[in-house]
Amino acid sequence: MRRGHQWRDGHGTLWLPESAAVPVEIAASRATRRRGLLGRDGIEGAMLLTKVSGVHTFRMRFTIDVAYLDRALRVVDVHTLQPGRLGRPRLRARHVLEAQGGAMAGWGVRRGVQLRIESAD
Repeated sequence: MRRGHQWRDGHGTLWLPESAAVPVEIAASRATRRRGLLGRDGIEGAMLLTKVSGVHTFRMRFTIDVAYLDRALRVVDVHTLQPGRLGRPRLRARHVLEAQGGAMAGWGVRRGVQLRIESAD
């Protein structure tokens, strides 16, 4: 990802420093961000919500891990949210990465880790 990258809805690959590549859905438009993971029973891989600093899990069916990312895709903070919760926005966050609860710990996603996303679309 280059500085000033213009994200578009689609798919890609999340590259993690301590594990294999992970498929990622990219939600860049307002409609796609709003829909997010609502109505699903889980997710394979992750979802990147771009140009957001916080999320909620109202009306969600499963627990999610949430990584708040800065402009350069460095992890600012990571939390696990149960359904029906409001995640506090992070001032430095410009993107949010969501995954099935427990996945990020297995991937080595923690504060300070640099992530890379390649768009396939």
